[in-house]
Amino acid sequence: MQGPDSAALCLSVALRGLKKNMNYRFITIEGNIGAGKTTLAHLLSKHYNARLILEEFAENPFLPKFYENPAQYAFPLELFFMAERYKQLKELLQQRDMFQNLTISDYLFTKCLLFAKVTLSDEEFRLYQRLFEIIHQQLIQPDLLVYLHAPVTKLQANIKKRNRSYEQNIPDQYLFSIQETYTHYIKQHNIKTLFIDASNADFLGNESHLKVVLDALDKEYDEGQHYITLP
Repeated sequence: MQGPDSAALCLSVALRGLKKNMNYRFITIEGNIGAGKTTLAHLLSKHYNARLILEEFAENPFLPKFYENPAQYAFPLELFFMAERYKQLKELLQQRDMFQNLTISDYLFTKCLLFAKVTLSDEEFRLYQRLFEIIHQQLIQPDLLVYLHAPVTKLQANIKKRNRSYEQNIPDQYLFSIQETYTHYIKQHNIKTLFIDASNADFLGNESHLKVVLDALDKEYDEGQHYITLP
């Protein structure tokens, strides 16, 4: 039977790994389609023994239909995404786990509004925005946003590589629009952001790329954008 001292020792050992990062409790990875958000989120959660929240995009039945007919399916697509993201974040962020002091997500809830701004008509967007504002205020916001910025040529190469059938014909202009909407939002709202140039990013194959991000996360930042370049 373990005594109080043994239990305290076990707890100390278990929590030792959490001291790798005590600056942030909730970090969100964001970027355009194909920027590498999920890959980086997986690697960071493993390194920090963090709880991982991944977007369940495959569960959206309107996604393949949207890429075939954007005008018809944009509104149900965005509503479904908003409902699912809210449900997932609300449930997971309310749970407290002493052995996972850090949470890492591969999406920002505000992406609902950003994508909707690109895909919806003006009337649809005004209605969507009213619903978003009601829901958004109920969620915890991240302490730090890590934004992966890559040129459209890089995004398209990554999209082709991961080979999801319904993504293979995404127009360049759609990706440009998403990119501009993200960067405008971040700069306009002065969010605490690590803005990473991911033009040549290879977080899985190049350890130095991941190390740059890990070193950056060891620091405290003021509000606003802080630019990181990979070697």
